[in-house]
Amino acid sequence: MDWKAVNFDWNRARAFLVTAEEGSLSAAARALGMTQPTLGRQVSALEKELNVVLFERAGQGLILTPNGLDLVEHVRAMGEAANKVSLAASGQSQSIEGCVCISASEVHAYFWLPKIIKKLRCIAPKINIEIIATNKVSDLRRREADIAIRNFRPTHPELIARKIKDEQAQLYATADYIQQLNKPISLSSLNQADFISFDSSGLLTNGLNEMGLSLTKANFPIISENFLTHWQLIKQGLGIGIMPIDIAESDPLVLQVMPDFPAIEYPVWLTTHRELNSSRRVRLVFDLLVEELQKPYQAD
Repeated sequence: MDWKAVNFDWNRARAFLVTAEEGSLSAAARALGMTQPTLGRQVSALEKELNVVLFERAGQGLILTPNGLDLVEHVRAMGEAANKVSLAASGQSQSIEGCVCISASEVHAYFWLPKIIKKLRCIAPKINIEIIATNKVSDLRRREADIAIRNFRPTHPELIARKIKDEQAQLYATADYIQQLNKPISLSSLNQADFISFDSSGLLTNGLNEMGLSLTKANFPIISENFLTHWQLIKQGLGIGIMPIDIAESDPLVLQVMPDFPAIEYPVWLTTHRELNSSRRVRLVFDLLVEELQKPYQAD
């Protein structure tokens, strides 16, 4: 390999890659935790080093030039290689200290993780925890998190996972709202009820209809993608919603709407990157999560 021909700065190449992916200098600067002028200088310096123009302005954003399009895939491969180096180095760490980032759904982050983290702090007080509470999938291969609590099994060979359990959810509402429904409560009366959705794609509507209901968009006057807001809307008597049974049964403000309605079952998986599985601190957190998430939920 001709090492003398490699005459550009990787930090500048990274600045170029993140700018290309984010679409603007301001968004890229936020992603990298640096100021926009500093990032702009790094991109300009890379253009000077390579003697090419990488971006053209388009309104408030940037678009890649033909030269930029040619180079971005090569730089993206460099970024993935650099990420693998970082993962491998993290995986070799045998210290029971440092940061572990956990990605979890809003429900798991709110109802489950605080007690688990309290126990972890007693066991390993030098481990710092970052929690990403999101219903979106964090990319573990790109180090968006070290461990993820998910409702599906990962298929990528770089990831390892352990199934924790199968959770069940049911339809819940307040007693006052249930009193407003046609009696006896049946699929027909549920088809006339208001439901609270947590997505606008129709996924919930289709799922419930596959279970015997005949709901339309009119049955969902309120939508909130935030699941904790979804739960509070249910508790205010605004309609019927879904919640895991073990959590909902601990709340005296709600009741199962139709106890013989089929339970909604879904798996819980714990996932991490294969390289991080050899890190003592990540392994300690992973094993504790496995142990605690298998236990029945207990309210405060």
